[in-house]
Amino acid sequence: MRNGSILLLAIFLFCSCNGDRLDRKEHPIYFELPAFFKKEAKRLTIAQPMVEKTVSINGSKEQKKLKVDWDREFGEFIEADINKASWSGMFAFSASDTSETYISQSDKIPVKQLEIKKNGNRIRSIKLIIINDNDLYRSHDTLSYYPDTLYHIIKSQKIKLMEQKRFEVVGRF
Repeated sequence: MRNGSILLLAIFLFCSCNGDRLDRKEHPIYFELPAFFKKEAKRLTIAQPMVEKTVSINGSKEQKKLKVDWDREFGEFIEADINKASWSGMFAFSASDTSETYISQSDKIPVKQLEIKKNGNRIRSIKLIIINDNDLYRSHDTLSYYPDTLYHIIKSQKIKLMEQKRFEVVGRF
């Protein structure tokens, strides 16, 4: 009886481990966008660089030099996390020595593309394309980040029966 219990326990542990390996294959881990931007926000909060921020709404611009709340500034980048469980396996991945690209063709996933340019292990740039489209509303966002240089957010919104709006934020530091 004791040997049977040990055998049963061994089989249970083996199956649990095997299932874990299968689960990881079914749910790939893509680039950890939120972790990267949270780390950048923490680093920049400590460094406190001055930012020349330009905000444009339908061509009307306002420019200021200020210190920013990096968690807030990177909020849209963090929200574009492609590692949601329901999106697992929905991104085509390609890579080279200098880049990683994740592309989704799914209508249910607003993040259509994530492109990461690298120089060795150092990230040179991150670019996101986010599209939301339904019968009443369409938005197209392009978010770009160049570490220690600038971030650039372009948003275009079209609500049915209203004029299209274009927003642009550029932060140079």
